[in-house]
Amino acid sequence: MNLKTAAKVTAVAGASLLFLAACGSKSNSATSSKQTATITEKSELPTMDLSKSTDVTSSNMLNNTNEGLYRLGKDSKVTPGIAKSTTVSKDGKTYTFTLRKNAKWSNGDKVTAKDFVYGWQRTVNPKTASQYAYLYSGIKNADEISSGKKAVSSLGVKADGDYKLTVSLDKPIPYFKKLMGFVNFFPQNEKAVKKYGSKYGTTSSDMVYNGPYTMTGWKGTNLTWSLKKNKDYWDAKNVKMSSIKFQVVKDASTGLNLFNSNKVDDTILSGTQVKSYKTNKNFKLRKTASTFYVEFNQKDSNSDLAKAFQNKKIRQALSMAISRKQFVNDVLADGSTEAKGYVSSDLAKSPTNNKDFADDAYVASGVEYNMTEAKKLLKEGLKETGQSSLKINLLSDDTDGAKKSTEYVQGQWQKLSSKVKVSNQNVPFKTRLQRSQNGNFDTVISAWNADFTDPISFLSLFTSDNSYNNGKYNSSTYDTAIKNATGKDANNETARWNDMVTAEKTLMTDQGVAPIYQQAEAHLTRTSLKGIIYNTAGSQYNYKYMYVK
Repeated sequence: MNLKTAAKVTAVAGASLLFLAACGSKSNSATSSKQTATITEKSELPTMDLSKSTDVTSSNMLNNTNEGLYRLGKDSKVTPGIAKSTTVSKDGKTYTFTLRKNAKWSNGDKVTAKDFVYGWQRTVNPKTASQYAYLYSGIKNADEISSGKKAVSSLGVKADGDYKLTVSLDKPIPYFKKLMGFVNFFPQNEKAVKKYGSKYGTTSSDMVYNGPYTMTGWKGTNLTWSLKKNKDYWDAKNVKMSSIKFQVVKDASTGLNLFNSNKVDDTILSGTQVKSYKTNKNFKLRKTASTFYVEFNQKDSNSDLAKAFQNKKIRQALSMAISRKQFVNDVLADGSTEAKGYVSSDLAKSPTNNKDFADDAYVASGVEYNMTEAKKLLKEGLKETGQSSLKINLLSDDTDGAKKSTEYVQGQWQKLSSKVKVSNQNVPFKTRLQRSQNGNFDTVISAWNADFTDPISFLSLFTSDNSYNNGKYNSSTYDTAIKNATGKDANNETARWNDMVTAEKTLMTDQGVAPIYQQAEAHLTRTSLKGIIYNTAGSQYNYKYMYVK
């Protein structure tokens, strides 16, 4: 997910959640008998449209106000959602879901199999322009529908009455059940989508909900909103919180001051704050399956910069100028770690030797720091492209962490040569997402948070035809490896793993992107706040079982 997603990330420099108590009183809500809290986000909420969500903030909100066939619990374990039971054919290509009959939408409608059919068809429909349509690949006819070659109605999903859903796959998908717990596979109420039209999902009132909470107070651009307990949720008896308020706070110092003045229950720490509070009883470090990286825009062949970024040596030079160790230790200093590659560490293990994917696919040159070699490569690259200088705009978010990131990278790149000039562009998260998607950037510090615990969640992004490939990296070797991993080798664990290793090694050898760090979230969280489920991949926060003790 763009962060992350995020992201899918994809939300640079965090898009993380801070669990806070309601402000304005002498004692915070976490120490009171009321089941209320205030949670601070570091980034704006871009959308509540299930088909168009691409980032961690939207995903977390949708995950708690809506529900699919399954709900992902602790350690991404598949737990019951709208599906009451599931049967799978011997060849792994047909799934039959029996839905519970007591699930409702907030407009009073029953949640039925037809809602899944409609929601899925809407997402793969090219007219919707969902960036997550590619995740449906493997479901019968999904690829052909997305490319406009077949009718939306031919998608391999069928409602047999109100409470039986049958899904037909073109090929077995090893991670299919985990996908069903991801927000882009949740049902959608056709009546609501048609009623709200172009406004659907753009405000909290232009939306319907079937999850543990409903949303109020979001007008589309404001920085506060609330989740209220959904009394019509099928499992409402297990939802303890009556309301959760969200407020965007981009400055870590502000969050820390609120925590120390006893007005908030949880805040994310940054920089020197982490070192100062490491031994505090409230300190928690949450690792994420998210990698922050520099993406180079190779899209416009007539652009001088695109011509430069199409040169491998120039991309390598810019990557080698970045000291990941110095950056995570001295600049971020928040518990984040140096990236070993594009796919994050501790995401998946080899089926043959249990080796971590990041170690198995490691390419040292893709993440090493070598300023001497970088200067040499830059000189050679510019000679090959016939250019004498580079004027680069570096895009990122306007959060505290993102500003630190761009300032550091700017400084390192300008050390390469007096002929390299870098201008930083720090904009609101929603704006950065839009500009990235439109290809309106030279370079961008972006991020991706895995949608599920499999390397393909990262690797599928950089195929030549993927909508998230904003910089238009193109490699036939890479494309073939991903095609094999999701096609002929899908049922062969070892062959599929090797395909993905090949893809990662190709991306890093080509320096298709320049990974910088794997994010961790350092929190101060009061012990009175309980039941928060945090997962490193997918929708990170599940508040269904959250409560105040």
